[in-house]
Amino acid sequence: MRLLAVHPSSLMYTKVFLRLEPLGLELVAGAARNKGHEVEIIDLQVEKHPDYWERIERFRPHAICFSGNYLANVPEIIDLCKETRRRLPNVFLFIGGHSISFIARDVLALSDGAINCVLKGEGDATVGLLLEAWEQGKDLLTVPGVVTMEGDGPPPIFIESLDEVRPARDLLRHRRKYFIGTLDPAASIEFARGCPWDCTFCSAWTFYGRSYRTASAKVIGEELQEIKEPGIFIVDDVAFVHAEHGMAIADEIKRRNIQKEYYLETRADVLMRNKEVFAVWKEIGLSYIFIGLEAVDAEGLKRFRKRVSMDRNFEALEYARSLDLIVAINLIADPSWDRERFEVIRQWCLEIPDIVNISVTTPYPGTEIWESESRKLTTRDYRLFDIQHAVMPTTLPLREFYEELVKTQQILNNKHLGWSAIKDTLGIALRLALRGQTNFLTMIWKFNSVFNPELQMADHAQKPEYEMPLKPEGTDQKVDRKTLYVHGPAGRKSRKLDDATEKFVDETRMSTVD
Repeated sequence: MRLLAVHPSSLMYTKVFLRLEPLGLELVAGAARNKGHEVEIIDLQVEKHPDYWERIERFRPHAICFSGNYLANVPEIIDLCKETRRRLPNVFLFIGGHSISFIARDVLALSDGAINCVLKGEGDATVGLLLEAWEQGKDLLTVPGVVTMEGDGPPPIFIESLDEVRPARDLLRHRRKYFIGTLDPAASIEFARGCPWDCTFCSAWTFYGRSYRTASAKVIGEELQEIKEPGIFIVDDVAFVHAEHGMAIADEIKRRNIQKEYYLETRADVLMRNKEVFAVWKEIGLSYIFIGLEAVDAEGLKRFRKRVSMDRNFEALEYARSLDLIVAINLIADPSWDRERFEVIRQWCLEIPDIVNISVTTPYPGTEIWESESRKLTTRDYRLFDIQHAVMPTTLPLREFYEELVKTQQILNNKHLGWSAIKDTLGIALRLALRGQTNFLTMIWKFNSVFNPELQMADHAQKPEYEMPLKPEGTDQKVDRKTLYVHGPAGRKSRKLDDATEKFVDETRMSTVD
């Protein structure tokens, strides 16, 4: 079969600060190609809708799959599926991905029959089975993870080994368009999959059933050696949970003499526990480290179920700085924040040397705060669920909330990319431009055209075309965590962690339920 794999357009945040290659879609494409199918990828982050139609006309796919990792992309995906169905009545259309896995039946209902099915869970594990079933006229509901309007197939399954499928990077036509900050261009790579923690605002653990699996250092080394981009973004939800694994990859990189620059995300407590791992990685090219603090007070940390003390967080920041790493942190702006709270946050952020990103508390399907907060939503418009719009009641009038939010973001943006930092900023941008890379340079001047209270208010004023269904009455009781999972939890055996690390994880998460 001929399969066209499609990544939807950029969202608000990714229009400015980063544009990552669609690694998950490349893995699905690689898995399909391993089964003998002819595959092409189009990424609408760097191409346009007319390019999509041109590709369909030229390639004439038998099947088209869409990556549904982000709720805000749902309207675009549904519209494209409906128009594709109109033009190609017999094509096999399906969607997979992280967010879509939690709302499969809702999306199918909104598509008015345009979408054949949703493939929940790990797409690289089951895309081959799905294409085979369609090609041979079998019942799709025999395939693990499949959801149709007629019912659900068997539960999703994991790929047997993360070494089994390699991403089809060669299928992307515009690889130099991908970047994150000054890593321009940058490729993405996966060292481990899943997360053993259980933060209330996150759906990584509910998607993977609190599992944690790793790829072998040898395969990672081979993949890094093949990647042409000088910058590498490590996509793991929490990098180097398992110290031995991190060291083994570092040894493999040294043995192969791989010269790259790395950006990764981790937790403060993991950094402090595995200091030697991060020190070694600094030696082999780690430049940026992103730490999700989420809150700057104990009450906020408790709400997000992060059992890390503020002192421990600040110790982690100090240690990262001592390694001469560029540190970025994330804070979550709560809708309850008033002007005074925003001002406190601004002053705190200006007093530290680190890059600070501000997102907005957003209940996502698959998270515990979705179950506890979704009845409070002020909008059900899928477009606004992008962690940059307020979808719950704000203490300040909504316009004032956005004014304070954007003011805070602007001050923090200027701190690193404004006139005070213009010498270093332009120096980096010019060096990149001389190599033909202008993604970072464009980013510097793009902020005000994207982050703008007037635009955010206009988004709210626009009539929603596709909305989330209302949560039924009488469902505000305590969350049954078992109902949140896409891949069901399999307990200790699903986590490739030594006993000491497993104990550490349990001691640093708030819940005791698996």
